[in-house]
Amino acid sequence: MIVRRFLLWARNAPAADRAEATAALVHAYLYADLDDAQRNEAETALTAMLDDPSPLVRRALSDGLAASADVPHHVVLTLASDGSEVAEPVLACSPLLLDSDLVDAAALGDGRAQTAIASRPYLSPAVCGALAEIGCADALAELAANATAEIGEASLFRIVERHGADGAVREALLTRDDLPVPVRQAVSVALARSLGDFVTACGWLSAQRSERVGRESCERAAVALSAGSDDEEVTRLVVHLRETAQLTPGLLLRALLSGQAAFVQAAFTDLSGLPPARVRGILRDASGSGFAALYDRAGLPLSLRAAFGAGLVALSERGTEHGPEMARLSRHHVRRTLAACSDLPANEASRLVALLRRFEAEAARDEARLHADILADEAALDLVRRYAPHELEGRVVAA
Repeated sequence: MIVRRFLLWARNAPAADRAEATAALVHAYLYADLDDAQRNEAETALTAMLDDPSPLVRRALSDGLAASADVPHHVVLTLASDGSEVAEPVLACSPLLLDSDLVDAAALGDGRAQTAIASRPYLSPAVCGALAEIGCADALAELAANATAEIGEASLFRIVERHGADGAVREALLTRDDLPVPVRQAVSVALARSLGDFVTACGWLSAQRSERVGRESCERAAVALSAGSDDEEVTRLVVHLRETAQLTPGLLLRALLSGQAAFVQAAFTDLSGLPPARVRGILRDASGSGFAALYDRAGLPLSLRAAFGAGLVALSERGTEHGPEMARLSRHHVRRTLAACSDLPANEASRLVALLRRFEAEAARDEARLHADILADEAALDLVRRYAPHELEGRVVAA
């Protein structure tokens, strides 16, 4: 009887009052001790209120029913298909929505609806894949920040491809603990491209200069990522770089002169198709005929072979560097390589020498920056030793 009176009253009541009464009806349906007849009438009333012309009333339904599993599926599905201001609570947390329901809602909904779906806990790879394909930037930033979402590597690449220029998306991706190394490199490339477009549009750098700065930045990022990764991740990174045409001789030479033997070995293995153990053995003796054959098989330019040989010799003498903080060009390696290339014909050596001199300048700046930090730290410690005891003594006396 109460439900029937509610339906009669709702025909002419103001929208705000209807919304408040609907919220009370939802609470009674979920938590009151109703018999079967009363529950059926309440369900009929809830279904009827789905057609209420006011979004306030339908939002009251969505708010009240969103988290419950004890609700008719047709009611939840209708609310999920409503406008985003109504559908948002249901899309964000209803346990009754299937993956197919969520994919459909993401395809038909606006950015607000997609963002609500992206915030759901434990999203499946299928829903994440759909959002990666059609989601707006805000939704993908929310998805990337969702630590419980099962986002496949292909979907992560798609997110970078579609919205890598968006700073919020990049930041959210980089906060993920499970972000694969190749995707991190793709994010670095997207950042470099975005910054390059910005500085070129502002007229601060020419297009050619901006392109080179961006390329070198991506190369430094690749070397740093490889330095902080295990052998399997390095191999996957190399494959990604080759497939995206980023595994250039310049990048390989930078990795070699930065002491990153694992990256160099993985690159020669991938490019040559030889077993890793055999490649590792050949690279240990760069002066032998085996290295020349390996180098040719990898398809690298003949003009750079002397540089690679010298770099490998320097690497074997001084050892490899470990950890992302050590992924810097070695001034010693660069100088050894420059010396080995001094006898090359001018037409072959000009571009190589120019590249190596840029490497040398970069290495010198990195060394100076590191040494300057050490000197500043020592100066700070000296000040503490000289003045802190007196200040402490003065405070004790004053007390």
